[in-house]
Amino acid sequence: MSGKRLVVLSINGRDVEVPARPTDTLLDTLREGLGLTGAKRGCNQGLCGACSVLLDGRTFRSCLSLTLNCTDRAILTVEGLANGNELDPVQEAFVASGAIQCGYCMPGMVLAARALLDENPHPEVDAIREAIGGNLCRCSGYTKIVEAIRMMGHS
Repeated sequence: MSGKRLVVLSINGRDVEVPARPTDTLLDTLREGLGLTGAKRGCNQGLCGACSVLLDGRTFRSCLSLTLNCTDRAILTVEGLANGNELDPVQEAFVASGAIQCGYCMPGMVLAARALLDENPHPEVDAIREAIGGNLCRCSGYTKIVEAIRMMGHS
């Protein structure tokens, strides 16, 4: 455990003790330390959104923050959305509308949608586009993603 210290993180509704070096990003800790691989390493500069999680209910780039700075914060990963085998309604809407393509950006897109809908249950298209604007998708053209989120806001 050279150079590591134990920290407690609140992840997906439960406290988890995990070893972390002072230089470990939250993304490193989630993927390598905890096996939560929903957040992806994309650009590693906070530009693509593949590493997104919700931190205290807001979309957050896990590649940009050190693990040690995330204690005493509520972290929600895409793995924490489902309730056992029951998908979150946002996840179900993405599936139903055909918004899922290769899947690489989907965790970040779904979490951005969840944060938006928690704040604004009936968003207009412009608000949806703004909310997912920090997530790059090379497969979909965004149309089906916007449809999925609209479906949630009008259900």
